Amino acid sequence: MEETKKPEVQIEIDDVTAQGTYSNLAMIAHSDNEFILDFIFIQPQAPRAKVRSRIITSPSHAKRFLAALKDNISKYEAKFGEIKAVIQTEEEKKIGFYH
Repeated sequence: MEETKKPEVQIEIDDVTAQGTYSNLAMIAHSDNEFILDFIFIQPQAPRAKVRSRIITSPSHAKRFLAALKDNISKYEAKFGEIKAVIQTEEEKKIGFYH
């Protein structure tokens, strides 16, 4: 039987994008057709924050992204130990507190 080969995808990144953008807050919204991920940088004690990057993607890709992120977090914690993260309560979200 002849084996079908998937075409190899070559991914390129320009120098500016390769530098990355720091984010310490993310907001996620969705509709029936897409997920919107806003990556934000908020400075301590600052009354305003700026969206640094917005990613708009399909629900199926968002789910694959979640699985890949969970896998990478598990691998990170296996190597470096548990990530201590503060998770907001629903009440804090309603009031507008950010950790």
